[in-house]
Amino acid sequence: MVLLAAAVCTKAGKAIVSRQFVEMTRTRVEGLLAAFPKLMGLGKQHTFVETESVRYVYQPLDKLYMVLVTTKNSNILEDLETLRLFSRVIPEYCRVLEEGEISDHCFDLIFAFDEIVALGYRENVNLAQIRTFTEMDSHEEKVFRAVRETQEREAKAEMRRKAKELQQIRRDAERSGKKVPGFGGFGSAGMSSMSSGSIITDTIIEPEKPKMATVPVRPTGSSKALKLGARGKEVDNFVDKLRGEGETITSNTGKRPSVCDDKTSILTPVYVFLSVHMRVEEKISLTCGRDGGLQNMELLGMITLRVTDDKVSRIRLMVNNYDKKGVQLQTHPNVDKKLFTSDSVIGLKNPEKSFPLDNDVGVLKWRLQSTDDALIPLTINCWPSESATGCDVNIEYELQEESLELNDVVIAIPIPSGVGAPVVGDVDGEYKHDSRRNVLEWSLPVIDAKNKSGSLEFSVAGQPSDFFPVNVSFVSKRNYCDIQVAKVTHVEGDAPVKFSLETSFLVDKYEIL
Repeated sequence: MVLLAAAVCTKAGKAIVSRQFVEMTRTRVEGLLAAFPKLMGLGKQHTFVETESVRYVYQPLDKLYMVLVTTKNSNILEDLETLRLFSRVIPEYCRVLEEGEISDHCFDLIFAFDEIVALGYRENVNLAQIRTFTEMDSHEEKVFRAVRETQEREAKAEMRRKAKELQQIRRDAERSGKKVPGFGGFGSAGMSSMSSGSIITDTIIEPEKPKMATVPVRPTGSSKALKLGARGKEVDNFVDKLRGEGETITSNTGKRPSVCDDKTSILTPVYVFLSVHMRVEEKISLTCGRDGGLQNMELLGMITLRVTDDKVSRIRLMVNNYDKKGVQLQTHPNVDKKLFTSDSVIGLKNPEKSFPLDNDVGVLKWRLQSTDDALIPLTINCWPSESATGCDVNIEYELQEESLELNDVVIAIPIPSGVGAPVVGDVDGEYKHDSRRNVLEWSLPVIDAKNKSGSLEFSVAGQPSDFFPVNVSFVSKRNYCDIQVAKVTHVEGDAPVKFSLETSFLVDKYEIL
């Protein structure tokens, strides 16, 4: 089979969209399409016509034609199968089969055509794969954007808090008659001298949480929350103080770990890595049935250690394991398993050896697999009911694990193709209808113990089975299994070592079938 061109044209032979898969001039393509209506006989039921040089395989689309121009020695059965796929692709991008709508989405159609045929030969793809290839959807990009938006909101809240502190200090100085300190504007070195002195203390400092509205609204569009003026000076002063205490640190603007020692657990307002940095990461893969019941849930977790200073490379990690869900723990082969089993301490089998420098080393990992409904962190109940005009859909969520705080939650409900936008009634949070992907996205910035349940109601044409599978995505800075690093000490002398820590709970797959 050699496919020369694929085109959508009017009944008069005017080309609206045409994609050539071999080298052809525009004049030749327009000539072939202009001759096509004249070759069709009246009253005939054929879906192809031939000339001396080419064959036209076509299918009517209301007032238009989907036409494939092929060589005469091509396989007519393969041509017809390819034509059917082309005809199914067009309604995916065009709501109505009219000339104006086709012209508006011409580039989308050309990209889809390129996925079907390459160099004149049919590719082994189906409609779902074409949709995936043209969307170029990336789960990693979604996670990255969700984490970045969370960091922006936290930075904005920290900025407000610091501004209030500066105003209070200035008012106190004016009341007492003292000279008002020259802060030089928000985020300057004057502020850094105040904030850096309160970073390391002997008490636990709880970060101020941003106030939540009754109905949370997810921020849209671009944000300027990370543009903090001269905040770089504050970071530099803080780094200089740590270096003066003998610490070796690496700055990072994309993370926000907590700075911990043997007595404290303090969330720092600056983004730095200490010489000993740990990452506690969990990923969940969950599948539930639409009628209830957990089909499968698998959670994988890991503690990753990174050491950047040889002076603190011979250390031990004290782990607090308060998990009661029945996780299976496994240490790295070089870790002393007996020491961990007896004392929950992670250390090397040979105490004289050091952890490798500037490398991420997984020292402990765990796995939880279950079909117990009680372990579902966030339950989703989607209830479509048939009505005279289509379906009334009621979908609700409930947070079962109240210790979690889920951020940037997106619940994606599929919508039947070609039925238009759904009519949304009551909704907690925000929603967006993606007509290209045929998905209704229900967005909630935060789900926690204070906002543990919510619902969405909408109506649209379709059958109950059209609204599955429902997919869920979220991020969290609290892990599901209560496993954390409590303390880090030197091997010799058990002296405490300061360390930074970041925790994340991510979704690998979360769907209701």
